[in-house]
Amino acid sequence: MKIQESAENYLEAILMLHHQNGLVRSIDIVNKLKFSKPSVSVAMKNLRENGYIDMDSEGYITLLEKGRVIAETIYERHRLLSDWLIALGVTPEVAVEDACRMEHVISAESFDAIKAHTKKKSSEKKA
Repeated sequence: MKIQESAENYLEAILMLHHQNGLVRSIDIVNKLKFSKPSVSVAMKNLRENGYIDMDSEGYITLLEKGRVIAETIYERHRLLSDWLIALGVTPEVAVEDACRMEHVISAESFDAIKAHTKKKSSEKKA
C-alpha cells in the first residue's frame, strides 16, 4: 500500500511520539514536525477518514492497524538507513537527513538487500 510521503511522515511521528510519551495529541505532532496547527489538523482529519488513525473525544491519537504497519515500516527504514550511512562514514546529522528522504522512495527489494547486508556484516563482526 503506497500513500503520500507526508502521510508517512505523520504516521512515523505518531509512532515515535507514542514510544516517547505514551499518549499523542495533535499539538505534540505540531511541536515535533514544526508544522502549523491547521496543517496538522487537516492531516489528522485525512488520516482518520482513511482509516490510519483514531482520535478519541479528548484528542488522543491512536494508530490503527494499517497506520501502524506503515509507521513501523518507515521507522525501521529510517533507523537502519541512518545507522548504515553513519557506518559508512557519513556524519550523523547528514545521515539522518538523507535517511528521511530515502526511507520514502527506496524499494522493498533494495531495502531488504541493505538490511540483509548489514545483518551479515554485523554477524561477521561478532564472530
